Amino acid sequence: METYDLIIVGAGPAGSTFAKALEGSGKRALLIDKQDFPRDKTCAGWVTPTVMETLDIDLAEYGNGRTLQPVRRFRIGMMGQPAVENDHGSVISYGIRRCEFDDYLLGRTNTPKQLGVPVKSITRKDGNWLINDTWSAPLLVGAGGHFCPVARLIGDGPGSHETVVAAKEIEFEMTHKQAKTCEARGDTPEIWFCRDLKGYAWVFRKGNYLNVGLGREDNHKLTKHLQDFVETMKATGRLPEDLPGRFKGHAYLLYDHAGRALVDDGLLLIGDAAGLAYTQSGEGIRPAIESALLAADVVRRAADFSATSLQAYGDAIVERFGHRGSKTEKGFQVPGWIRMPLASTLMRSHWFTRKVVTEKWFLHQKVAPLAANS
Repeated sequence: METYDLIIVGAGPAGSTFAKALEGSGKRALLIDKQDFPRDKTCAGWVTPTVMETLDIDLAEYGNGRTLQPVRRFRIGMMGQPAVENDHGSVISYGIRRCEFDDYLLGRTNTPKQLGVPVKSITRKDGNWLINDTWSAPLLVGAGGHFCPVARLIGDGPGSHETVVAAKEIEFEMTHKQAKTCEARGDTPEIWFCRDLKGYAWVFRKGNYLNVGLGREDNHKLTKHLQDFVETMKATGRLPEDLPGRFKGHAYLLYDHAGRALVDDGLLLIGDAAGLAYTQSGEGIRPAIESALLAADVVRRAADFSATSLQAYGDAIVERFGHRGSKTEKGFQVPGWIRMPLASTLMRSHWFTRKVVTEKWFLHQKVAPLAANS
């Protein structure tokens, strides 16, 4: 039996950032993930300059041999009507491939790792958690996404009415012919809102790689919505006619509608395991990174790993992201005051699509980097 001070389950951006932030603290950590890295991780994959700054990533170094697509424009529209294109005048985001990005972050930490190891059992004994009857620690940090086994230990909180976003997407390297005929531009991601305002689709070109997907607040007719969108994009030349393979599905919780507790005795959740994706956009990389840094700060200073001691992390999340909304409130992406036909009109507005949809909902440009608030 190998004993550590804490075990991190999930080696994605949240887990690897948390592990790196704890280095030098004197606490012995182990990082476990069910997959080997680099691993396939389909994701629209845009990160803001703020994320890169928070992670202290050298853009020139990262871009050497990896996909780093500068984004200066966005095309925003509602399905069934023309899109509005806004030029922001400077780089406001970067397109990355998660298989590269996650592997890069993981490679920066010297924390001991067990990769390609599924968590088959978690048991409690003498104040410690035992993983697979092999590794032991008084603290488990859940960083394994929506279905993280550590999150299952804490549970989903009171009630069962959380808004779970279901998404399907595909990412592939285009052939020369596909790249030549595809009208989607690398520096201009496209976001298309469903007419019922319960989700949106996207087309994001990153060099020769193309990512296409659609997410909605539940699985109801998700495939049909996706098929209709893809056919429309093909007909208008935004997508190649011959998309390869099957779209992959995944799920996550929106912050305002999640009911998961963030801590319990010897348990702590970060990233998508905690249900921190931004409510209006579903974007989860920045919340994952920031939650990991906030959690590491609390764990570094904690006298013990009781729920009482770890609650400082929950308080820090509320201070950073605000109080969660009513658990009975429905709706995905857009606030309740935006309804048809107002939404149709607003999505034709350059000011609204730029200042509200892109800069506020998706990029959170006016939210200062975490370091500036600490």
